[in-house]
Amino acid sequence: MRKIVHISDIHFGRTDPLVVTKLTEQIVELGPDLLILSGDITQRARRREFAQARTFLDAFTFPKIVVPGNHDVPLYNVYARFFGPLKKYSEVFGPDHNPSFVDGEMAVAGINTARSFVIKGGRINDQQVAEVCNLMGPLDERMLKIVVTHHPFDLPDGSDEDDIVERAKMVMPRIAESGADVFLAGHLHISSITDSAHRYKMENGYSALIIQAGTAASTRGRGEPNSFNLLEFDHPVLAVKRFECDLPAAGFALAKTEHFSRAGAGWTRM
Repeated sequence: MRKIVHISDIHFGRTDPLVVTKLTEQIVELGPDLLILSGDITQRARRREFAQARTFLDAFTFPKIVVPGNHDVPLYNVYARFFGPLKKYSEVFGPDHNPSFVDGEMAVAGINTARSFVIKGGRINDQQVAEVCNLMGPLDERMLKIVVTHHPFDLPDGSDEDDIVERAKMVMPRIAESGADVFLAGHLHISSITDSAHRYKMENGYSALIIQAGTAASTRGRGEPNSFNLLEFDHPVLAVKRFECDLPAAGFALAKTEHFSRAGAGWTRM
């Protein structure tokens, strides 16, 4: 079995320090095989905020996949925004903005959807899709194949359609052909699990899980408590467990568990 912790939208610079401490303790206790952080690591892409993020991640000894979000691009420094949008991010997390991870049971492809020419939105390009396909395509179909972005491929009810990553409909068929069928994202500060078949109609019946993480530690919760997801995969079953922090002093506790089984071209809720 593989365990993956998925956190998003921490927003260092606008966090509750006690929540960060409790989040760290809970993740260490869970001891996942991989930690995924899907963007908006900082509030305003300042060096001190990235330094806080580095200290946070250094507490974990297991592998990590980190991708940037729109808040990790400078907002007010126009020169930096257009001529070095991820310079400070790269100083902390390295130059690879589309990282990947593969072991015997799972493969994860991170995609940077943050762009300097938009304030809030995100985009995916053809080269990034090709890299996902090259990574995922040759792998055993029994493996869990995950795509990580900051901007989502689908939305819970009532969300703004503009929040979907740009070019999603064009690239989804190519990603589907590679066998990737779990999409992890953030951006919305809302937890949800949706079925891609409702938005993306494909002849082979392809149905991916699109799993949103809420905000892990930001004080801007948009009506939800701070939360993160734990994915547990034991082929062909995937359990998605949401941990929530209703009171900072109490820390994070398991709030909901959902199980899915993969067969053929898609996942079925158990």
